Amino acid sequence: MIEWRDEGVLIAARAHGESSMIIEVFTPTQGRHAGVVRGGGSRKMAATLQPGTQISVHWKARLNEHLGSFIVEPVRSRAASVLGDRLALSGLGAVCALLSQSLPEREKHEELYQRTIRLFDLFGNSDLWPLAYLQWEMALLEELGYGLDLSACAVRGVNEDLAFVSPKSGRAVSAHGAGEWASRLLPLVPVMKGEGDASNAEIAKALGTTGYFIENRVFGDGARSVPVARNRLIEAIARLD
Repeated sequence: MIEWRDEGVLIAARAHGESSMIIEVFTPTQGRHAGVVRGGGSRKMAATLQPGTQISVHWKARLNEHLGSFIVEPVRSRAASVLGDRLALSGLGAVCALLSQSLPEREKHEELYQRTIRLFDLFGNSDLWPLAYLQWEMALLEELGYGLDLSACAVRGVNEDLAFVSPKSGRAVSAHGAGEWASRLLPLVPVMKGEGDASNAEIAKALGTTGYFIENRVFGDGARSVPVARNRLIEAIARLD
């Protein structure tokens, strides 16, 4: 018998048979990992098996390649704390959906896990978390091998007047270096480089840039598509100002 224990975040759940659930958890040591929760379809377990809930998990299987089963214990409910905040609830759903649909299974992403927990801790504070969500998406791209290089202009090598991002390379381009190609480039909002504060409209604009790479790099194989939950979140953030 193979087994492990960890604490993680529940990111997806679906019915399995008459009374069980198949859940996906994201943990610092095991990454995205699925398993069956026997009796998970009961009313007693309904509150625990909600996306965003932090849980203690004990996974075991006869062979490592098997789906295996989970024994879960609640640690901290997230959904309950944002039920009265539609925007935060949308953010929670977007994060869980992106993790579930983009991360390779059983691949460790400890730094991204810690960033995810810090982001969840900000839900409920609408003045802070939309920007933190943008930074989280940039970290997600980095973890998946599609990180943006915003350190200097890809054309001129300078780190001044950076205004665009190349959709091909993910590198920054200055306004002067863009020239006649400017209309084909993506906007580089200053806050993406950690410069100054940003309005929600600017954050939504920056999320349009990260969204291009999520759609065309992370989900560019055609087998999957960007989660609807993310699209709804960006629209909601754009309407805040």
